[in-house]
Amino acid sequence: MTADEARTHIRYSGWASRLLLEAAEALTEEQRTKPMGVSHEGIQGTLGHIHAADRIWYKRTVEPEMILPTAAEMSSLEAITMDWPNLQAKWEAWADSLSDQDMQRVVSYKLLNGTPMETPASHIVLHLVNHATLHRGQVVGMLRQLGVKPPVTDLIFYLRDLSQNKL
Repeated sequence: MTADEARTHIRYSGWASRLLLEAAEALTEEQRTKPMGVSHEGIQGTLGHIHAADRIWYKRTVEPEMILPTAAEMSSLEAITMDWPNLQAKWEAWADSLSDQDMQRVVSYKLLNGTPMETPASHIVLHLVNHATLHRGQVVGMLRQLGVKPPVTDLIFYLRDLSQNKL
């Protein structure tokens, strides 16, 4: 993976997550928190999970001293909405600083259970984006179950908007 590809994918992931966050904001609290039996129970829980993972991987990859908020502190849609755009901006700023050589850097970190791990930065970016895409797809399905038309979050739509200078 090149640095340019990493930038594209990180920006895409932020764009797609913002679209779903906006869709969630248009729902009632009952709709957002309704147990759907998918992923992290409901729309809000699943969006919170994506956000938390984005934070954990940012801490591991870029800012090891970053303090992670508790799940309780990030459980409301308001908290997620206030924090996520800042986090996405940090990911994009990091991506802007990358060289192709940086993508091969091996990142040392610990899993949540304390197990030490090492992973190339390129693999982390791929995981970050694919993890978010999986769970965004689940949110899209939950929106449809509620009878709500979801936004289109496919990579090709982001790339089209990008090539037409709509972003």
